[in-house]
Amino acid sequence: MLSIQNIPLFPLSAPLFPDSRMPLRIFEVRYLHMIRQCHKDQKPFGIVALRQGAEVEQPGVTETTHAVGCLAHLSEMTEVQAGLLMIDTYGGQRFRIQASERGAYGLWVAKVQVLESDIAVDIPPDLQPLANKLGSLIADAQKQGMEQQLPLTRPYRLDECGWVANQWATLLNIDAGVKVDLLSEDDPLARLTKLKLLLG
Repeated sequence: MLSIQNIPLFPLSAPLFPDSRMPLRIFEVRYLHMIRQCHKDQKPFGIVALRQGAEVEQPGVTETTHAVGCLAHLSEMTEVQAGLLMIDTYGGQRFRIQASERGAYGLWVAKVQVLESDIAVDIPPDLQPLANKLGSLIADAQKQGMEQQLPLTRPYRLDECGWVANQWATLLNIDAGVKVDLLSEDDPLARLTKLKLLLG
């Protein structure tokens, strides 16, 4: 059964995907308190892609976001100096916004429907090259001692359509709207098929 939660939102220029990493630099007042509270309560927040507006709040501009996002779990938080946090997050489950409102300091809070995690779907032969290419990329990064710089999380599930699709969607430099379309796709096989077309 899908759960309903109330979560704070962090609108960004691009979405977060399940099982992917996203480091963030936090300096706006509206997010500093949010991140500290999430860290204290050990609860996630939601990352959603912007339709309108900028990542940094601008006078007279109200952000609007896409309806589908991803829960962001804190894995590391460092207070670099007063008013500056460096955090590392990883993607959890996807969610769909049911309602949202802008509260204190311009922080968005939303009622969301948390979507089920992808079912494990084996990669068919015609899509296997995408998994092989991703596996080679990971292996090369390991040989160069740069694995920690990849925006991926362990365990590597190179035999699952959803996991491979999410990692490619994270790695590729493609339009944010296209990424949101991929994030919105509930069928992991269909998501990976769309990635094949993008990768050529």
